[in-house]
Amino acid sequence: MNSSPASGGHYGEVLFEPEHPQESERIDAAALIYDPVTTSRLRALNPRPGGRCLDVGAGTGTVARWLLEEAGAAEVVALDRDTGGLDTLADPRLRVITADLRDEDLDPGTFDPIHARFVLMHLPERRRLVTRLAQWLNPGGWLVLGDAVEVQNPLDTSSAYRRTMDAMWQALRSTIGTDTSDIPAYPHFLREEGLRSVAGELVCPPLVAGGPLARFWSETWNRMRPALEETGRVDSTMIDEALDYLASPTLAELGPGMMTAWGQRP
Repeated sequence: MNSSPASGGHYGEVLFEPEHPQESERIDAAALIYDPVTTSRLRALNPRPGGRCLDVGAGTGTVARWLLEEAGAAEVVALDRDTGGLDTLADPRLRVITADLRDEDLDPGTFDPIHARFVLMHLPERRRLVTRLAQWLNPGGWLVLGDAVEVQNPLDTSSAYRRTMDAMWQALRSTIGTDTSDIPAYPHFLREEGLRSVAGELVCPPLVAGGPLARFWSETWNRMRPALEETGRVDSTMIDEALDYLASPTLAELGPGMMTAWGQRP
């Protein structure tokens, strides 16, 4: 089910470099949409007050902040390959680890909830990493995984929007190894790890012209222009048409959503 290794490198190296002046804004635009979904699920799972939490791929720290301020965590470990986006998050209960989840020497301890959003989809070793994350759970702790799933319109195979979105997924796979094909299997992965109360949900937030999600995709496509064109699916004119559509009042699409799967260690 896993993709072949990426030919170009890793997320944050050949694409979406953290030092890019718009990268934090791009991440935060998605967070405005997906944080309410994530935190609602975490709240429903009722993480124990005073617990120890792990946020994998912490980004700019929006979920870590919620765990500290709303969930009453005793400690939040924020893990990312680049942790520059966490510089403004100051709390004595926050521990920042700059590391790659795939590092075999990484041993952050054990946790009550573990959360990873839009991380595993970019890592060809995702199935093995689910096992690793499950092993870091305390008894009674929850593993919560969120990644992108797209529900395509079967009547649209040739619009500028569709061809640009398809080019994006192809470019992501060929450059950094992104693969969303096995994300619907996450509940099965969690069950295979012996977790209980396993379930999942798919949320497709509205894609509204000028809204945060449209801004996220616009910035993503603009930043990926050379890689998009290299797929042969689109040229510069078609990308411009797709970008104009994202900003147009005629926009009418069910954009990519997020599947969240969760399970509890007995």
